[in-house]
Amino acid sequence: MSKREPALYLLDVLIAYEKILRYTENFEDGDAFLHSELEWDATIRELEIIGEATKNLIQENIIDNTNRRIVNFRNQIAHGYFGIDADIVLDVIRDNLKQFTQILQNLEINLDDAIELAKKEHAYNKNTLKLLELLKEKSNAR
Repeated sequence: MSKREPALYLLDVLIAYEKILRYTENFEDGDAFLHSELEWDATIRELEIIGEATKNLIQENIIDNTNRRIVNFRNQIAHGYFGIDADIVLDVIRDNLKQFTQILQNLEINLDDAIELAKKEHAYNKNTLKLLELLKEKSNAR
């Protein structure tokens, strides 16, 4: 397996978070969310991606180890299967992940090449392409 650039891990988190927001926007409580099979399963998968990407960002010394709680949460959901509290998942998404992604967006990392690669990888997904364009605009504004 080839080594990925840290900027790609950063984009992995931001793309996964944007997807999660779309998947969970209509849920007021964890019970309804848990019983919505597609949204629940898709969200859990994206949380796993965020945790893995965060682990790599920590290993690359892009972010510090205080962000390990995101990785730990990923491990809980990946291995907890039947013991996952849906209300806690929604709380983490709405509070912790929001703060975390804001921290990541403020990092001084050039995303231009990673964005172009991500556009090719996600050419089928208009929502992700839109997010990537916004990230490129923010990056160019710095």
